[in-house]
Amino acid sequence: MSDIDLAFDEQERLPAVAQDADSGEVLMLAYVTSEAVERTRETGFAHYYSRSREELWKKGGSSGHVQEIAEIRVDCDGDALLYLVDQTGGACHTGYESCFHRTVDGETVGERVFDPDEVYE
Repeated sequence: MSDIDLAFDEQERLPAVAQDADSGEVLMLAYVTSEAVERTRETGFAHYYSRSREELWKKGGSSGHVQEIAEIRVDCDGDALLYLVDQTGGACHTGYESCFHRTVDGETVGERVFDPDEVYE
């Protein structure tokens, strides 16, 4: 699968940060399994593991807001990945460009780019 040994946790998962390859904006954090990483590398599109649904999923599979992989990086310990992506539409299922669209004080700082009620009917 990889030339680098990845240090998966006891549930066989790693955190993966998706970052816009052009702007550098952090879009989201999700988890991956070895199968998700393999599928991402095979297809060129981001795949993750849903902890709540306990299944592999392609980002944008239902919304069309896919993440095309520009590069995959691994941190120094091999226990986290960075997906540099070309994002189509918004990354957040709530309609925002980034999942990090709020401050800890509750202020919205991100831009809503789609209506989730229309996308996830």
